[in-house]
Amino acid sequence: MTADSKDFKHHIVLITATHFDDAASAYLEAHNCTVRTSGLAPGVPDTTLSTERLFELLTGADAWIVATARVTRDTLKKFPLLKVIAKRGVGYDQVDIQAAQELGRVVTIAPGGNEPSVADHTIALMLAVGRRLCEFSDRMRSGDWSVQTVTELYRKTVGLIGLGRIGRGVVQRLKGFEATILAFDEKPDHDYANANAIRLVDLPTLLKMSDYVSLHLPLTGSSRNLIDAAALAIMKETAILINTARGGLVDEAALLQALQSARLAGAGIDVLLGENDVDARAVANELMSLPNVVVTPHAAGASREGLARANLIACQGIVAVFDGGSPPTNCVVADGRQTGTIRLRS
Repeated sequence: MTADSKDFKHHIVLITATHFDDAASAYLEAHNCTVRTSGLAPGVPDTTLSTERLFELLTGADAWIVATARVTRDTLKKFPLLKVIAKRGVGYDQVDIQAAQELGRVVTIAPGGNEPSVADHTIALMLAVGRRLCEFSDRMRSGDWSVQTVTELYRKTVGLIGLGRIGRGVVQRLKGFEATILAFDEKPDHDYANANAIRLVDLPTLLKMSDYVSLHLPLTGSSRNLIDAAALAIMKETAILINTARGGLVDEAALLQALQSARLAGAGIDVLLGENDVDARAVANELMSLPNVVVTPHAAGASREGLARANLIACQGIVAVFDGGSPPTNCVVADGRQTGTIRLRS
């Protein structure tokens, strides 16, 4: 125990997010916290925990560092000792924020953790689909060494739907490709756009003009199925769709039909509904079977460096609450210790 933590009450922190590094655990332990882990193998999502096992793990816990497991009102009510829910990442659509606020809990996210990793992954998917990397690898393994044409990212028009932390990271990376950047954002930052030669446009214009369309926005009631059959019909037949944000942003059945009918050139997808919804697996499997689709298992933010940053940010927020203070404002989604509005963030 360090000198500055000698007056801390002993706390139990449950960690169901895997790939939790030793340095982050050591930080918690140095602040008089006992780390409790889920026992999941590295990379296995915490959504695979049964309700019975999850409730067993949550018993007596004061804080919970969560990856993608659902945090429901019923769960929060069942465990009144649970003061802090720290999302290891920036998306929090699986957390019942209203319930957390009403029940006096603190919900945090980890901005600055995995954004560089997701931005890297976005560019990687653009290149992988445009250069047909996975398709070529499969062809060569089957004995086909023929050379097929590909498409460049260089000086293409890239449309970014959402211009938050990750979208801005993509902007910086696209500058090296001399891309023309369009953006659609519900709350546009005109100063940022002007400073970075970004043209702010409406959504139909972005879809119509872009060679690559990349999604960088949270899943909400208004954004669900934002890219539906009508949106896909507006896009160029040579366009490529990239999604490293949330599966529910895209109507995957409509995307499958567009790809099968050559209405769209390809897609790079890190997030699929089938990750958490068994009923959506059939469409996901069909998408994965297409040669012009590159898929990854919600791994965009899973760099060693990004996870280490996010782990530490989550831990720092928890310790701040245990110490009677507050995490940095940009990390707080809801603080039920205080009355007022919930601070929703993208």
